[in-house]
Parts: sequence; C-alpha cells; structure tokens
Amino acid sequence: MKVLVTGADGYIGSRLVADLLTRGHDVVGLDTGFYSDGCLYDSIIKASSYLWKDLRQISEEDLFGFDAVAHLAELSNDPLGQLNPAITYAINHHGSVTLAQLCKRVGISRFVYTSSCSVYGVGTDDFKTEESAPNPQTAYADCKVLVERDVGVMADDNFSPTFLRNATAYGPSPRMRFDLVLNNLAGLAWTTGEICMTSDGTPWRPLVHVHDICTAIACVLEAPREVIHNQIFNVGNTQQNYRVRDIADVVAQTFPGCQLSVGSVSGDNRSYRVVFEKIHTLLAGFKCQHTLVTGAQELYELFARIRLTPEAFGYRSFTRLKQLQYLLDTGQIDSSLLWKTPQV
Repeated sequence: MKVLVTGADGYIGSRLVADLLTRGHDVVGLDTGFYSDGCLYDSIIKASSYLWKDLRQISEEDLFGFDAVAHLAELSNDPLGQLNPAITYAINHHGSVTLAQLCKRVGISRFVYTSSCSVYGVGTDDFKTEESAPNPQTAYADCKVLVERDVGVMADDNFSPTFLRNATAYGPSPRMRFDLVLNNLAGLAWTTGEICMTSDGTPWRPLVHVHDICTAIACVLEAPREVIHNQIFNVGNTQQNYRVRDIADVVAQTFPGCQLSVGSVSGDNRSYRVVFEKIHTLLAGFKCQHTLVTGAQELYELFARIRLTPEAFGYRSFTRLKQLQYLLDTGQIDSSLLWKTPQV
C-alpha cells in the first residue's frame, strides 16, 4: 500500500514512518518542518520521499497515486491550540477537512485521522466510550470533534475515513516531546532529581505508548474496509487510566533518588477516564504492548544511554509551544504560522 503520512517528521509521525516501512508499505511523508532541527537520539528512518509544505497548501497533485492517508499534521496539543485559536481552527479543522475532501476527490479510499481522547474534556466518574457525548474544553479538542463530524459525513462506498481517539501519548521518539505528562515527569526526574507538582494531581488521564498508536494506525490501514469504515476507535487500554499523581509516583519510583511533592488544586478541570474495549475487540492485530511502568523504565534506560542533559531536556524543539514561539520571535514564520522562506 502506498501511504502518505502527514506530520511525518513529528513525534508520532517519525515513528509511524519507520513502522509502516517495516510492515512493507511504500511511505511518503509530508511535514511543514517546524520541529526538524531537534533529534533526541539515533538517526531517523526516513520515508522514500517528503513533501515539505504546510497542511493548508496541499493540492490535488500532491495526492495522486496514494492508496491511503494517515493524517497527523495539526497543531498538536491544548496549550499550542490556545496560542492563537483562530489559527488552530484554520489548520486543525478547516485544513484537515479540506485535506479529506481532496483525498476523496482524487480517489484515495482510506483516510485515517488521529483524533484525541481530549474530546471527552470533563468527565464524571463514568468511563467514556466512543458513544459518549464529547465535551471539549479547548480549541484543540473542539477541532477534533468538528473534523470527526465534517469528515464523517463524507463517507461513502469509495471513501472510508477512520477516527482514532488517542489517549495521552508517551514514550521515546527521535522527534521527542517533553510537553507530554509522562515524558515531562521522567525528564524532570532524570535532570533534577525531583518532581514538584503544582497541582494536587487528581485529574484522570488515559495513557498510550507512541508505538501502540502507530500499531493502531497500521492495523486500520490493513483492516478489511467493513471493519474500519467511518468508525471511531478509542486508542489505549482500559487498565491504563491514571490520576496524574499516580503517574508521578511511578516515575519517582523508577528514577532512583527522585523526590516527589504534590501541590494544591489547579484550575485545569480536564479529567476523564476512557474505555478501550472496542479497538481490542474489532481491530485484528491491535494490542497495547506497553504500560505506565514499562514506559517509565524505557525512558529511564534511554536517558541513561544517551546521557540526557538538562540542556537537551529543555531544548525548544522538544516542547511544541516553545519551538513555535521561537520561530515567531526570530521571524522565520509569520503570524499565520507559515514559513517566510520555503523549506526544503
């Protein structure tokens, strides 16, 4: 299968490209290149070729010849989405819907969209399923809901979108993100020897390893059409719902000598627990291989191998908001987050 991976040079995308190549697919990457100057470890396994352009600039000509698109290229978390909500909607909502329309127009039959469990927003004690009503609390999460709605109605006999609501990702990637909860806490534990939480850590978060996300995408691409056609799947494991303070406690126990302190109640009201039975039941080949404990240990071993320094942990390219602010401040991108000089 010939697959276009958008966001191919990002945290998930760089690992997805490698996984799809291993599974025998022909992979082309598309990325705007915001985070290409940061590589935490080893070399990145590259796609056969790349299109270096913004999601909003994709044309029909760019899409000819593909069997499927795995779409990851959006502004990638809640704080980044709040930087400029109007731009977030322009990229994440309108850009993604336009991409799906172009895919359908040129005859691409598979469209895998990476959504997020953040669409559930503020939960109760009940676990959320794919049938639960979304309750987005941020522009980022709201865009996910809107794309699911607008692309879902496009489904027909020749166009099969699938929506993967990923839990909060963790785990190593050459294009690392240290603005994700487990990765961030692990980095703090290694570089400072302490985790000082500013909140009481009571909100719930489901977690999923970056490799398990890549496996879910690959399984959707390879599944029979009737299994994945216009379906929503939560991506994760029901046993991997944790309070943030429990995540911090596991990290503190994994990193020798790390001290943990907990703060008071914060103003962030996002909290949700999620059920992941549907994907394990319906999607052949998918099974979460990682847990919070094994993930924390994996990060500890990686940091020891590469001798992670405080400077590397704090490097701007590994924190999405910090990197975009740098590109804005240095005049490399404009207020619409478009490069002033084309990237090659």
